[in-house]
Amino acid sequence: MKETKIQWHSAFVSAMDLDFEENRVDLTFEKEYNLNTKPLEIDLLIVKKEAFVQIASEIGKLFKGHNIMEYKSPEDHLDIDTFYKTLAYACLYKSYGKTVDGIKAEDITTSILREAKPIELFHYFEEHGCKVTQAYGGIYYVAGKTWFPTQIVVTGELDQDAHIWLKGLSRNLEKGDLRRMMDERNHLIEKADRELADSVLEVSISANRKIVEELIGDESMYEALMEIMEPKIKQREDAIIKKGIQGTVDTLRDFGHKDAEIKTAIIKRYNLSLEEAEDYIRNK
Repeated sequence: MKETKIQWHSAFVSAMDLDFEENRVDLTFEKEYNLNTKPLEIDLLIVKKEAFVQIASEIGKLFKGHNIMEYKSPEDHLDIDTFYKTLAYACLYKSYGKTVDGIKAEDITTSILREAKPIELFHYFEEHGCKVTQAYGGIYYVAGKTWFPTQIVVTGELDQDAHIWLKGLSRNLEKGDLRRMMDERNHLIEKADRELADSVLEVSISANRKIVEELIGDESMYEALMEIMEPKIKQREDAIIKKGIQGTVDTLRDFGHKDAEIKTAIIKRYNLSLEEAEDYIRNK
């Protein structure tokens, strides 16, 4: 069976939202911020509302007013061109301010996040006089050859307890990792937080199917996994059914059947209500 494309970037935005939970009211999250026309699109723009606010997460310690975040999935490369592309996004963002110099360069930061440490990129920095310092576990500040305060976040090196959701964006999870994520999800009180956690878990489950199959033998884990995945499964099943109904409508039309005949046929075949059948006829 062909693997469904994993929505890493959507889950990344959810993970960042959860990571900055303590400062959520102080920040504005704008995912896939459009610079002009696609594909000039920032993965995530985080605007800090007040300059004096201190961010609890170590990832936010570097933050200024406007913070450009570029996320690279486990399949993506992180090289010097990615680095400069992120700086270019920041430059374009600055230039699109509402007034001349309305967004100050000193009020912008850039962050690039990836699971694995970009060894070759760090070697490039070293060879070209850029200083890389580890500010916190998994968080590296880059000085030199950058117009803005810049950090490289290696999510695979982050602290498990402090950044559980970002660390969940991996193809290399162990059973204990998924169990911890499920436990953390079950302790979330707010419905919105649970939905964010489910977004990350959907990706973690899709990317780590072998260990999920092992966990399914645990009845309690099976129930928890199904609670998360069932809506997504139903959504896919509904899409398949809808495609099948529309295909039937198209075929019957091609053979010259009238709308009334088609309506009767799809009501009988797919057990639709009259209103549902009429919607399929109208939408074609």
